[in-house]
Amino acid sequence: MCGGTIAPDGYCWDCGEAQPAFRSYMEITTDSGAAGVSDRGKRRGINADAMALTVVGRWTIGVVCDGVSMSPRAERAAQVAAEVGVAALAAQLQAGVLPEVALSEAAIRAGRAVAALAASVDAAPACTYVAGIAGPEGMWSAWIGDSRAYWLPDEGPGMALTEDDTGEHEVLAAWLGADADEPTPRIRSYRPPRSGRLLLCTDGLWRYLPDVDGLRAVMSRRRSAASFTGDVLEEARSLVGCALDAGGHDNITALLIPVTAGVPTSD
Repeated sequence: MCGGTIAPDGYCWDCGEAQPAFRSYMEITTDSGAAGVSDRGKRRGINADAMALTVVGRWTIGVVCDGVSMSPRAERAAQVAAEVGVAALAAQLQAGVLPEVALSEAAIRAGRAVAALAASVDAAPACTYVAGIAGPEGMWSAWIGDSRAYWLPDEGPGMALTEDDTGEHEVLAAWLGADADEPTPRIRSYRPPRSGRLLLCTDGLWRYLPDVDGLRAVMSRRRSAASFTGDVLEEARSLVGCALDAGGHDNITALLIPVTAGVPTSD
């Protein structure tokens, strides 16, 4: 950058260069030990991923969204959906609403907030959405689109908790936005028999690490490193770093919520 004046479109009036995006790299953490990392990647001009984390009583709540690249202001759609989704979940759970109901209501509110950004149906910001909550009774996830949730136990088999809303040729079949129907999220609950991590992520991560074994291998390498301090943030950084090393073609977001076992298994 030459130090000139930045225009409203984010480019310098004088030299024409784009200013560094303020959301190019982000990290968030909670006192409960959850952490998220988001990176613009190596090929994208902006980071259209967004994430949000909070803790309400015994619940740790996370939301991850991925702006649909062909839509206008996709980054704004993702940010609004993440912020509205996590706030709605926190309010619902604090009021004693069942997790399944809270997840459904939060997704609907996030969808309406994104739809309100549209100048018209033909100029509608859009994003995908995945939310997760974890507490003493287990964990729950809800999703719309192809952002994913995974269960990554410390020991034993893990699993994908979501199924992509995609059609032929992996074309997105569901999303949040004024050009979509009112969201009807799919919801899954799981009561793990052992401790581990609930991972929420965008396709910028899972296209490089699509299965549980690959994800756990990256985290295991980080844990075995002499410099590892046991911080979940380090694990999230390692996942994002792996995607960057593999090419970083898209925005990358990984959000990890620690889950402590304490109840029998139940789907």
